[in-house]
Amino acid sequence: MVYFPILGAAVYAVATIFEKNALKKRGINIKLFHVASFLASIIIMLPLIYFFWGVSPEALQLKNILLFLAVIIISIFANLCLFFAIKWEKITNIEPALIMEPLFTVLLALIFSFFTVGLYERETRILIPALIAGAALIFSHIKKHHLSMNKYFLAAVLGSFLFGLELIISRLILNNYTPISFYFIRCLAIFLISYLIFRPKLMSLPSKMKWNILFIGGLWVAYRIIIYYGYLSLGVIFTTLLMTLGPVFIYFLAKVFLKEKLELRNIIASIIIVACVLYVTLI
Repeated sequence: MVYFPILGAAVYAVATIFEKNALKKRGINIKLFHVASFLASIIIMLPLIYFFWGVSPEALQLKNILLFLAVIIISIFANLCLFFAIKWEKITNIEPALIMEPLFTVLLALIFSFFTVGLYERETRILIPALIAGAALIFSHIKKHHLSMNKYFLAAVLGSFLFGLELIISRLILNNYTPISFYFIRCLAIFLISYLIFRPKLMSLPSKMKWNILFIGGLWVAYRIIIYYGYLSLGVIFTTLLMTLGPVFIYFLAKVFLKEKLELRNIIASIIIVACVLYVTLI
């Protein structure tokens, strides 16, 4: 199971690059992309839920329904914040905010661990390397011009925090579902609510963009399913630590396919992250 979150980190890297390219296209507003992306994820999962559907009776308890509603509402705002930031600002300017999610997730998991039993690990052997990896990732991206924060940077920070919060709350009720069932219901609810609010013209999307969004939706399905399985079998913080390898894969893909030059700070951060992962998995 340790290898699945690492695979998830690679999937995250590919999905992020494709999503950034799609949002930059003219005529693709964030509301349209938001609704289309969740519809794509639903379509991808339709054949899978027949084989992997599973919801326990506890899921219908009022407390658990309210927690799921919180996940849905937080997810909508998180996606819109990040899409807004990515659409209207250069990725290089908001990158430090985009990669704050792992650190937010670890810190929130630590806070929630004081109010729950057995859902969030607090072992220093895992916690400290996770915090180091998250901090290294953020500081490797901070430059002088980032000290001047605009509304897009702040939107990206808020989006990253909300995604971390959503994941932590999701863990509270994840035992009541199979990972695919949980993600399918989440995406279906977000799609229906968002469609009723925004009423986007989905048919206005060019055919090529429809296929691109379908592919992106499939990648995010794979990524989230891997995360949920990781949470259930490996723990939240350990899975999050492994997921910090995602930006390392992004560096590699940007170097190989986009011919971008890697800075020394990115290389150092990558070494620190890999060292933290190896320490936890091998020691």
